[in-house]
Amino acid sequence: MNQTKLRAGIVGATGMVGQRFITLLQDHPYFEITALAASARSAGRTYAEAVDGRWKMQTELPESVAGMTVLDASKIDEIKPLVDFVFCAVDMKKDEIRALEEAYAKAEIPVVSNNSANRLVSDVPMVIPEINVDHLNIIPEQRKRLGTKKGFIAVKPNCSIQSYVPPMSALLKFEPYEMVVTTYQAISGAGKTFKEWPEMIDNVIPYIGGEEEKSEQEPLKIWGSIENGEIVKKTGLTITAQCLRVPVSDGHTAAVFVKFKNKPTKEEILKCWEEYEGLPQKLLLPHAPEKFITYFEEDNRPQAKLDRDIYGGMGVTVGRLREDTVYDYKFVGLHHNTLRGAAGGAVLIAELLYREGWLDGTK
Repeated sequence: MNQTKLRAGIVGATGMVGQRFITLLQDHPYFEITALAASARSAGRTYAEAVDGRWKMQTELPESVAGMTVLDASKIDEIKPLVDFVFCAVDMKKDEIRALEEAYAKAEIPVVSNNSANRLVSDVPMVIPEINVDHLNIIPEQRKRLGTKKGFIAVKPNCSIQSYVPPMSALLKFEPYEMVVTTYQAISGAGKTFKEWPEMIDNVIPYIGGEEEKSEQEPLKIWGSIENGEIVKKTGLTITAQCLRVPVSDGHTAAVFVKFKNKPTKEEILKCWEEYEGLPQKLLLPHAPEKFITYFEEDNRPQAKLDRDIYGGMGVTVGRLREDTVYDYKFVGLHHNTLRGAAGGAVLIAELLYREGWLDGTK
């Protein structure tokens, strides 16, 4: 393993996810923050000035970044000498994000993205590190398309799916073929706090743009396989989803109903969840939860306020597993959407890429 810290840039550093990246990368054993970039309106100001009145984290703004000058995210030539790779969490139109991320990759700067723009591109790995690390093997094909030697894009999946894809991943051997999912998503998923969004207090909004399609399609890519130079979605499984915004600060909950071709017993399901682990746990990566999936026996768990911070917000919790009158089983899942679901998940991907040699040009 390369013992030298890599220089990390954060593109989209002033938004909520960018701020979360900063808190997670403080004193990181593998990475150090060497560049902060955002839109042209923030460029040229110190980071403290750029986020004045907009710092949304519960911890104080770290002094180590407060005085850093914010760079223009579009001026890649100015950023390139300062970084070995970048995290990307910009707020732009999807086609603009895709073009920007490809421009960084073509400049031989690996991109670990929190954005959705490149998620369903067939040669871009969309990774939950405990589940589909093998999809990183598509990177050489992507490099051929981009004409790069070192540069590539790897993306983190949508935050809404990470409360149910992990527990379902542990059960794939029983061949699930039909799922109904309803997600109850926290306001931080929209980059908001209650102070900024008072309309959400005592309210539920039954629509989140684009979320239902992502919730139905992204799991199929994660569970897919590499064939003929592209990642092909899993077949034989249909997912239908509804996504609701609820008055919770952090933590996305999912209610899941599922049918299996080979119906397991409840004991078999619990055993699969108890024993499931991935490469991050085996490698003891800095942000890997000691236990990936935690099941609660209590009827009223998991709860966002009580359980979203398990293992530093990087664990996934499950509860209320029981047989259903229409489907085989139903259960409830929960995860912290800005940690496991957003910046923390992307940092974990970067840690895995680092340990596997993808970021420093050795692979």
